[in-house]
Amino acid sequence: MAGASRTVGIYVYDEVEVLDFAGPFEVFSVASRLALRAAPADPPPFSVETISRTGGPIVARGGLVVVPAWAIGAHPGLDLLIVPGGVIDGELRPDVIEWISCQAGRAEIAASVCTGAYLLAAAGLLDGRRATTHWEDAADLAARHPETTVIKDTGWVDEGRIVTSAGISAGIDMSLHLVARLSGRPAAERTARQMEYHWHP
Repeated sequence: MAGASRTVGIYVYDEVEVLDFAGPFEVFSVASRLALRAAPADPPPFSVETISRTGGPIVARGGLVVVPAWAIGAHPGLDLLIVPGGVIDGELRPDVIEWISCQAGRAEIAASVCTGAYLLAAAGLLDGRRATTHWEDAADLAARHPETTVIKDTGWVDEGRIVTSAGISAGIDMSLHLVARLSGRPAAERTARQMEYHWHP
């Protein structure tokens, strides 16, 4: 069905886990590429943007240098916010948390991958909700944020406007789930097949 594109903003930062952000980036990008192949005259379902705190390059885990498209103070309006995990200690700062809270209030969906859940929790977005994160961090997240019900041994938790996933590759499963939710199950299945990825819906 034709309609306006949804803008997906993926927050990246120093020591972000590569697959945490690259997996969702690939899912939404491939979903749009396939949609354009089928209906070239229609707008793509998703436009994917990378955002960092300053807009300058970041160095992901393993030394991968990424040049984001935008800074948190200047970017298009977001329909989906994706907060990946990694070494998040340096991102637990007021300007980043305030930005996440603000974007989540405006966006249709805010989602995290892996330890990105800590940033959503710091913004108060997981209060009174179920959530998940990497299996190694589940007990710590629950201890730090007792107001959140942390679910272990699950790929993702969908709480409507807030969606969280377990670690690393689970972000791909969650992103395919979001494509299914927003563009239909067939679109997600085509995307997974194109990626040659065995989806666990």
